[in-house]
Amino acid sequence: MAQDIDPSGTLDEALQRVHRAGPEFQGWLTNHAPMAVEALVRRGRTSGVHPWLDVYRRRLEELPGTSPTTRVTGANWREALGDPARLGDWIAYFADEVAERPWRDVLVTWWPRLLPGICGGSTHPVIRVGHAVRTLLAGRETAPRTAELAHALGYWAARHQPLAVPVSLARTGRGDAPEPALAAVPALADPDEEGGIRARFARLPRVPGWPADASTLRPPAGPEDARELLAELVRAATRRYPDYAHGDAVMLVHTATAPNGVLRTLPALPRELWAPSLAAAWEASAAVTAAYVPAEPLPPVTGAPASAEDAFERAAAHGDEHVIKLADTALDVGGPAACAAVARACELIEPLT
Repeated sequence: MAQDIDPSGTLDEALQRVHRAGPEFQGWLTNHAPMAVEALVRRGRTSGVHPWLDVYRRRLEELPGTSPTTRVTGANWREALGDPARLGDWIAYFADEVAERPWRDVLVTWWPRLLPGICGGSTHPVIRVGHAVRTLLAGRETAPRTAELAHALGYWAARHQPLAVPVSLARTGRGDAPEPALAAVPALADPDEEGGIRARFARLPRVPGWPADASTLRPPAGPEDARELLAELVRAATRRYPDYAHGDAVMLVHTATAPNGVLRTLPALPRELWAPSLAAAWEASAAVTAAYVPAEPLPPVTGAPASAEDAFERAAAHGDEHVIKLADTALDVGGPAACAAVARACELIEPLT
């Protein structure tokens, strides 16, 4: 077993605090606390976890309750899939599942069922699953950590929502690499039009070139190629972020963090699921790109941190949950582009207060 990422127990304590709250607040906004605290612990900022959580938890709401009449079961889960009114029931269902079966078995059963709805919940559920799986793979399989996977899967099941017109990988092996494929994704004609991400996703079928021009990423030659393409997609989205973040600095973070959530989950999945996982990650990144990318890039970033570690230090001091998550992904990517992405995020996103 690998050395545990947190022998101090801070992560488990923080997750127990987080699990008293629901995965959403104000009707649909995502609770980022479990993802941010996992990133802070992993990147060596354990002492800052509880102070950060003390500030962030002020906005959170109680965990949704359950009802005997709406209980999710092995017989009725299909009709409950994608029903946010049953969020508490879904979390309870997965809590029972991980208590009765190995968490890997639960994940492998549900991963292909949930992948078609990867864009639901603004892609946050799959990101949360990726953080949870990364922790479980890193050492001790404690009760709070398996509970976190249950909360993440329950959130995804409740917010599961396939795109009306999905995208796919290119139909031949002559498709594009991730960076030109992202550049080819068509954008909403008026990205400033009012409406959140769900309204923007609903308008995508009316975008000229959708879905054909968003389906140019080349298919993988096999599982290992799928993993490398997925890693390159994360790198490409991170490199593009500093240029186009002004389209929506918060939402465009997910063009990188959503596929990275999938990438972090791959080691716990059978190899035959790696190619479908790449296809779903591509759909998530392409859809968010289409919904928010502006027409013209920004000038290059100035004053970027000297290293990825310095970038995470700046993100932790900034405190915004999206900046922390992007910096966490940036450390996976490394290099000057990753530092520039964090600098741009700190520039455009308001700090946590």
